[in-house]
Formats: sequence, C-alpha cells, structure tokens
Amino acid sequence: MRERVRFFQSVNFKIALTFILILLISIEIIGAYFIRGLEKSIVDNFTKGMDTQVAALANTLSSELDRDQADDETIQANIQRLLDNSSTSEMIEMRVVDEKGIVLATTDVSGKSAIGKKNDYQELDDFTIKSMKVADKDTHSRVLINVHPIQSMTGDTVLGALYVKSDIEDQYQQIKNIAVIFVTASLLAVGISMVVAILIAHSITQPIGEMREQALRIARGDYSRKVTVHGKDELGQLALTFNQLAEQIEETQDAMESERNRLNSVLSHMSDGVVATDRRGKVITINDMALSLLGISKEAAVGQNILNLLDIEKDYTLRKILESTEELLIERNESNYGDNKIIRVEFSMIRRESGFISGLVAVMHDVTEQEQNERDRREFVSNVSHELRTPLTSMRSYIETLSEGAWQDQEMAPRFLKITLDETDRMIRMINDLLDLSRMDNGNLKLNIEMVNFNELVNFVLDRFDVIIANSEKKYRIVREFTQRPLFVEVDTDRMIQVIDNIMNNAIKYSPDGGKITVRLMETHNNVILSITDQGLGIPKKDISRIFERFYRVDKARARKQGGTGLGLAISKEVVKALGGTIWATSVENYGSTFYISLPYEPFEEEWWD
Repeated sequence: MRERVRFFQSVNFKIALTFILILLISIEIIGAYFIRGLEKSIVDNFTKGMDTQVAALANTLSSELDRDQADDETIQANIQRLLDNSSTSEMIEMRVVDEKGIVLATTDVSGKSAIGKKNDYQELDDFTIKSMKVADKDTHSRVLINVHPIQSMTGDTVLGALYVKSDIEDQYQQIKNIAVIFVTASLLAVGISMVVAILIAHSITQPIGEMREQALRIARGDYSRKVTVHGKDELGQLALTFNQLAEQIEETQDAMESERNRLNSVLSHMSDGVVATDRRGKVITINDMALSLLGISKEAAVGQNILNLLDIEKDYTLRKILESTEELLIERNESNYGDNKIIRVEFSMIRRESGFISGLVAVMHDVTEQEQNERDRREFVSNVSHELRTPLTSMRSYIETLSEGAWQDQEMAPRFLKITLDETDRMIRMINDLLDLSRMDNGNLKLNIEMVNFNELVNFVLDRFDVIIANSEKKYRIVREFTQRPLFVEVDTDRMIQVIDNIMNNAIKYSPDGGKITVRLMETHNNVILSITDQGLGIPKKDISRIFERFYRVDKARARKQGGTGLGLAISKEVVKALGGTIWATSVENYGSTFYISLPYEPFEEEWWD
C-alpha cells in the first residue's frame, strides 16, 4: 500500500533544505569576513585621513604661532581663520592651545568662552601625538580624537598642540547600512535559491518518485509501464537500468510462472502421489493424487508433519527416513467394511549445491491392486494345490488298498473304483474350469452369439432341474415368476445354460429339504433381469464381495463335500461380463440368498420381421 510522504519528510525538502543551509552558512561566513574587512578598511581609511589632515593643519598652524612680531590677537585671529577654513563635516571640534595650555582658538561655537583660558581637555595635558576612538560624553556617539603637537619651523620647539574631534559614527553607520543591504540581498538570494533548490530537488526526486511508482507496480505484478528517462545523467542511467531490471524481472517471473504451471500440471496429472516438505518435515506441496490416496484435504495436509500425515510417527523419525533408502509399504483403512489401501512410499532428499538438505520428496504409489493380485496369485496356487492334493491323496489311498489285495474283494473293489473314478472326474472338471477361466482372462473365449427366447431358455434349464429334483431324496420346489412377454436376448446359449446351472446347483446344494427356490424373470427399459432366490443358510456380509473369487468358499468343508470345484461363480461372472451383463448377489444370513443376472435387452418389435 502506498503511504503518502509529507513535504517536510520528503527527499525534495531535505535536498532543498541542505542546499539552502549550505548557502546560508556560506553567506554568513562571507558576510562576516566582508563586513569585518569593510569596517576595518573604512575606519582605518577615515583615521588615516584625519591623521593626515591634522598633521597638515598642525604644520600650517606652526607658521602662524612662530611669528614673533605679531601680537596675540592677530595670531588668534589667524589661527581661528585657519581652523574655520579647514573645518569639514566630519570634524565636530578643533581647538588650538599654546605651549602654556591656553586655548587660542576653537571651532566649537558653545566653547568660544574657553578662548584665552586654561585648557580643560585631558587629551591636551601633554603634547604628544594621539589618535583614539572614544564615546562622546554628551551624545554617546563614537568620535575620533586626534592630538598633534605644533612645532616650530625648525622643529626643535613645541609651540602648542592641535586638538581635533571628528565624527566617526557616520563611518560605522555607513558600515551598518552596507550590512543591511548585504543581509537584504542575502535574504533575497536565499529566497530565490530556495525556489531554485526546490525546482532542482524536484527534478532530482521526480525520476526517483517515478521509479518508486514503478517498483510498486512491479510488486503488484504490473510490468506494462516504463520509467521515463529524463536525461543521460546518473538518474537517467539509473532509470534505464531500472527499466532493464523490470524487463528481466518480468521475463524471470514469466519463466517461473510457466515453470510453476508446468510443474503443477505435471503434479496434477501424475498417476503417483507427490508430497514435498521443508527441512523440518512440514508439508509445503501436495498433488491431487496424494490427497486422494491419503483421503485428506489440501488445507489439512499443508503444514502438517509428513510423519503424522503418513501415520508412521510411532515407527519412524525424520532422521531415520533420511538415512534409510528403503521404500515403505503403508496400509491405510479405506472404509468401514475393512477394505485397506496399500501405498508404497519412496523418499528422496532435496539438496542444494552446497549439500545442505532443504527438504524431502515422497512419491506414493497405490499398489493395492498389485498386492491384491500377488496375494490372489499365492492364494490361487495354494488353493489349486490343495484342491488337487485332496482327490489325489484320496485316490492314492484307495489304489494302495486295492493293490494290497482289496481288488479281490467283490464288495469293496467296485466301491473303491467308483470313488476313484468320481475323484478323477472332479479333477477333470476342475482342470476344464481352469482352462475356461484362463481363456477368458486372455480374451480367447469364443462366444456363439445368437438371438434366443430367454423365457424358453430358462424354462429349459429349470425343466431339467425338475427332473433331477423328482429323482432326488430331498424334495425341493422351484417357483417360476416370469413376465408374460417373450424376451429375446442375444447370448451364447451353451454358456448361458452353464451360468444358470451353476447358480441353480448352488441353490439346491445349500437349500434345506423342502425348501423353495424362486426364479424370477423380468424386464426393464434396457435390461433383462434373472434372479434366483433360495432359502439356504445365506452368506455372511463380509463374504458377499468375495463369493465370485476363484476357489473362494463360504463353508469350505461343506462345499468340498458337495463336490464343487470353487470355480463355478467365477466362471459365471466372466461369462456374464463377456455377454455385456452384470452379476451380483444379496443375502441375509440364515434366511437365504438371491443371485441376479442382468443382460442388455432391446424390446422386440413385430415390424422388424416385416
């Protein structure tokens, strides 16, 4: 924000004030020397002039006093005449005394009575040459007193003395008047200089002010204007350099902004999560993928310690992470259903050229699917080994018994052979199912798609189960709830029959004696939905999401006793998926389960066949 600077606080005022102070000091110093010198010169000249005039007048008077033949009155008259003729405006009084101190003549009108009397001026007590400045007793003005002896023409006898009192105050008044003129001129010069100084200071500070305005605009990110270059002096060069600096800052800012946008774009579109911290481990940057992986908002993440963010503060310290190069596997609880997300975190230090560690970068990968696949692979190998080992172990036991002589037993031998044959058939079915799943996984499953009446297809399968139920010891009841409208769907007939067989077999296996199996067939706007509901034990909620996994059994002992391979629902899911449909299940434990098959469907119109 721009703060207004008062005039008396501005550089403009300070420059002008400095200039004026320098000028005043210079004028004062020059004035002091000038007035002092002028005073000394005027006073000295006046004193010397008066001394010369007094000396000359004394020589003139000596000729008058040296006349022996003249009487005293004549001498006094001549001396008075000489004094009157020699008097000037500067001379206040002139007085002549003889060698006895008797006043012979005076120019002082009020002092005429002193002629012929004894001298009363102390300055004339001795006839030595005197020149002194004293204050007048009456006017208190400064006067110059000159006393000069009057000698004979031969110079060996003092005939008297000449006393001259001159007004030196006029000289000092002249000096004072000159000083007043000098001071007035100085003040006028100071006033003019102040205006000139302010103008000059403004010419100096104006480019500085423009550069200040430009600096404020640059701070706001506005690089559109340039500083005006007023000349080729230092300020002009500074303005030119400032404009070049602004251009470089703009280019650097654009480059940094472009680099920042590029970095943000890269971070935003990375499939991996990235977290950057300062040297204290506080999060300063985090991308969207990291926020998604950690399930946290950006506001909550920024500023938080990375150990707390990853929930590893109990097992690791920042120093331990910096010293260790191993990656971490972090398991985070994703939902209330027990689903966990596995994140692999790799750390890297941010070093300056000096080697100083200024931060830390953590790259996170969601390896949940990889770990799950690896776990499924290990579990699949274990399940296949277990499923094959169980019938093989059983067959080995029966064959060993037969080889030891049981083949001769008419009752035991056929039963052992039948069990061995059943286990062999079971292994063959399991291997065939595995081969089917392998072909489905590799996309090599060939489907013979044809338009069929889905109502009749489901009825065909259920009719076969009616026959099986009729010949079974347990009594079941199959209830059909079909739509009356024929539903024509494009499916692979054999594969669809296999899917319905698998679900119906499971419904019969796990339903109690006398139970009811309800088969519903309905249509929606774009789908045909087949549902099969049993009254069995049901499926626990925690197992619902896994029943379509390979070899997964809710009740493994009972399922194996029923002769199942554990692959039926997995194959059903892949077939339905290949047909463009979906399959899912709902269940209430101890009340039964319902399996749903949804297939794409377009209503049949009669005019299609016209």
